[in-house]
Amino acid sequence: MVLVLWLVLKAWSPAPTLLTDPFLQLPTPNSVRVVWFSEFAGTRHWVEYDQGQKAQQAEATTTKLSRIREDQHSKVGKQIAEGQVYQKPTHRNIWRHEAEVTGLQERIPYRVVSQREDGKILTSDRFTLAPSPPIGVPQKILLTSDHQLMPMTPANLQKVVETVGQVDAVFFAGDLVNVADRASEWFDTNLGNAFFPCLQGRANYQLERNGSKTLYRGGAIIQSAPLFPAVGNHEVMGRYSTSASLNDQFGDAYPQSAAASLYAAAATQVNPTGDPAIQQAWLKNNSFNIDTYEEIFTLPTDSSGGKKYYAVTFGDVRLVSLYATNIWRSPSLLPDSQGKYRERETDFADASRWGYGQHIFEPIGVGSTQYDWLKAELDRPEWQRAKYKIVMFHHPPHSLGGNIVPAYTDPVQTIDRDTNGQVQAVRYDYPLQDDYLIRDVAPLIESAGTQLVFYGHSHLWNRFISPAGTNFLESSNVGNSYGAYLAGSSPSQQRPVPSDRQIYQAQGNPNGLTAILPTLSSLKDEAGVAQPYLASNDITVFSIFDTATGTVSSYSFDTRQPSAAVVLFDRFSLLS
Repeated sequence: MVLVLWLVLKAWSPAPTLLTDPFLQLPTPNSVRVVWFSEFAGTRHWVEYDQGQKAQQAEATTTKLSRIREDQHSKVGKQIAEGQVYQKPTHRNIWRHEAEVTGLQERIPYRVVSQREDGKILTSDRFTLAPSPPIGVPQKILLTSDHQLMPMTPANLQKVVETVGQVDAVFFAGDLVNVADRASEWFDTNLGNAFFPCLQGRANYQLERNGSKTLYRGGAIIQSAPLFPAVGNHEVMGRYSTSASLNDQFGDAYPQSAAASLYAAAATQVNPTGDPAIQQAWLKNNSFNIDTYEEIFTLPTDSSGGKKYYAVTFGDVRLVSLYATNIWRSPSLLPDSQGKYRERETDFADASRWGYGQHIFEPIGVGSTQYDWLKAELDRPEWQRAKYKIVMFHHPPHSLGGNIVPAYTDPVQTIDRDTNGQVQAVRYDYPLQDDYLIRDVAPLIESAGTQLVFYGHSHLWNRFISPAGTNFLESSNVGNSYGAYLAGSSPSQQRPVPSDRQIYQAQGNPNGLTAILPTLSSLKDEAGVAQPYLASNDITVFSIFDTATGTVSSYSFDTRQPSAAVVLFDRFSLLS
């Protein structure tokens, strides 16, 4: 009887599958990379593709993700509630396979194949791949950001495909997941809306609205369109731990300068031989890193920042992707808050427990390595001759959202002590005039003829135009929104800022430009007044750049009405 039951269960068990479909990376004029993931090392992995009349193969190289884990907060496999399977961070075995398909002249069909250690062959469905398009060939590019397993993301991506069909590339302005080292957020959360399933049409998410549920699958997009991401604050992991939850490690990013001070005090114990490799590993584990992001994606590495910031040509577009993001801290001023503006009262006596405010991960101001690289990049012939010049990064330079305050600059620390030298308060300020994106980066990229600056972070849609004619677009109301703060709104619609410090603007865009009303259809407030933004937890937004016409079109979909049509609500041109 036991044997019969075992045979029945075995017959009904799901067939082994690849962890993801393939996705495309780093196209060149005659090649493209194909990447996929599995939960086995395997013995061989390859891409099968049709080239002319002959079927060909491209062998893949395999690497193992080094920091990917699950923990007590993961919703994956048999763990549907806190701590059922994982009580602490536990490494998960996931392998990445990458093959380069060369000699390409046009779009062709392909599939990927993996052979397990037991000889079992697993294959993907068939998709298409193509090299980087030639100049003059029209492309439709999805502009998106801030997916983060948010509720409307599967619906958003499903509507992209239903509305415009297969796009040719994806420009992603950061915040791909919530916690970068949590494997299930990328691959297979029980919630049904992990990063890769959403972008590959394999999501399984039931969105509930008004008491009824609608199943959304996302969109089969990146199997046939290359993905170009930028680093957002959610791609950054903080101090490494084998016991603290991954949520806590994400929030515990520590400035590298502060980590260096801790290392100087501990060097004789942690690195008695003075080994530089040990020193670097210790500093990374005690500050922050983007290792998982860099291990997952294949990006240009010829900049001074490697994969952290890069430039690439895609047909008529020259894209510059910058590393412009900082840690998000709470705006709370309560004594127990390790926030933007203060340290937690119980931590005053121990600087190793301080958060150091909303510190920036990678310098970008004048004199920094990234700024110097950007300045040189904007002088290169690839930029100068491009029909469309686009700069992408995560943090907003102009926005009605909450995350534009405080200014994007290094926190200025003030420590108050009593007559005995005991710390009584640790405060942080962010002078508006020192905002690196406005003071340094914006003038540089505007003077270089940039037509579009694309960014996210505040989870809304709004756009601006500078006097130089540069378009600024924040199209990140993809899965949810945290609101917008229009100047002149009611007092209840204000950013949570310190009331005793006038440098922080509670409403409007603190950096001067006026938000532009959508050109085709605007949402209206309760008084029937058209609004220059879309910030909703029911209405999701996506934007498409069409290189044939030079236009950026933004669409909305009201998830409260699953059968309703997608609405084209704004369109503007990058051509003067």
